[in-house]
Amino acid sequence: MNFVLDAVRRHKQGGGGVFSVCSAHPLVIEAALRHARERGGCALIEATSNQVDQNGGYTGMKPRDFAAYIHAIAANAGLPAGRVLLGGDHLGPNTWQHLHANEAMAHATVLVQQYVEAGFRKIHLDCSMACAGDPAPLGDEIIARRAAQLAAAAEAAWRNSGGEPPIYIVGSEVPVPGGAHETLNELAVTTPEAAAATIAAHQRAFDALGIAEAWPRVIGLVVQPGVEFDHHTVIDYAPAAAARLSRHIEQYPTMVYEAHSTDYQTTAALRCLVRDHFAILKVGPGLSFAMREALWALDRIESEWLGADVGAGLKATVLEAMRRDPRHWIKYYSDRSPEQLLLDQQYSLSDRIRYYWPVPEVQAALTRLLANLQASPPPLALVSQYMPEEYEAVRSAGLALNGRDLILHRIGRVLNGYAGACASGAA
Repeated sequence: MNFVLDAVRRHKQGGGGVFSVCSAHPLVIEAALRHARERGGCALIEATSNQVDQNGGYTGMKPRDFAAYIHAIAANAGLPAGRVLLGGDHLGPNTWQHLHANEAMAHATVLVQQYVEAGFRKIHLDCSMACAGDPAPLGDEIIARRAAQLAAAAEAAWRNSGGEPPIYIVGSEVPVPGGAHETLNELAVTTPEAAAATIAAHQRAFDALGIAEAWPRVIGLVVQPGVEFDHHTVIDYAPAAAARLSRHIEQYPTMVYEAHSTDYQTTAALRCLVRDHFAILKVGPGLSFAMREALWALDRIESEWLGADVGAGLKATVLEAMRRDPRHWIKYYSDRSPEQLLLDQQYSLSDRIRYYWPVPEVQAALTRLLANLQASPPPLALVSQYMPEEYEAVRSAGLALNGRDLILHRIGRVLNGYAGACASGAA
């Protein structure tokens, strides 16, 4: 994790930052790894606690499985293993909130140990959620004590497995993974006083457990800078509203802020976030949303070029999978008219559609779509109609005219905004 530590040091000396990609889709991962290869840097890929855990999570992968999966894609993308960095996001009792704290924390301890043993070295400790029987919301002291317990487990796992020591992210004002469930109007920015109390509580907890030597490796604090998204709205970063919070972190020589839910922010907003010490940016649904945009465009191109009777019918296949199994979207899209439901299923910024790409019928339709367009490349006029930026790249930058490269280019355009913001940090 020297790459991340160096990024924090550079930021403290004058600017710049680092971004991480939170996704399990192979095309999103490939796009991120190719992007890192082409820019000569490292790729930081993170798995969330509900995505990958000791029982397989919703991806069916345990930490070692996910690590092997990422490294296999990296090898095919031509990115050396040493330039692939792995992180764990929201590691804590999240999946086991229905259990009492002691039992939930026992599961969370195994979770963190397995992440570290598998080579994950950026560890976000998130114990902000209440377990069965807990007061709600939890206070800083309880959150910090539980986070320190997990840090101690991570330190022990690192000493047993070797390699670089872990670096940690802490914080109690943690946005909901994947965006807000409800419609948003405005957000309350974390106060400097709350940030100071969170940092102090965690430092005391690390000291109390005898792991004070790990404290300098706590490099990030998750706060709410005033950015979020819901189904159809993005709350844009307002630098003036976060000015006091921004200045507060300057007194901590080894720590910056980590900003979650930065998906769909403008490039200018991302640059301002990095400039204002939110120097670790997280992006996830925004990338799979871009992938879905590309796939819907290719579905139309295929239909117009080859005809519906020959086409793979990817879009129809995905929507049928969502209709047949509503568990991944039903609590997000309630009380909708049929027309609004269809709109939300496809175009909601929360991107619940991302849970349906692994469905076997959907995978088969995607494979057929790409094969059809590989065998019969579409005319440039159709590409211009539905994917104008990719059309320009085909014409002027040598982008290959095949479905896979068009998709990767679309995802890469989002990654470019993050890379640009992190490279300079200037507004």
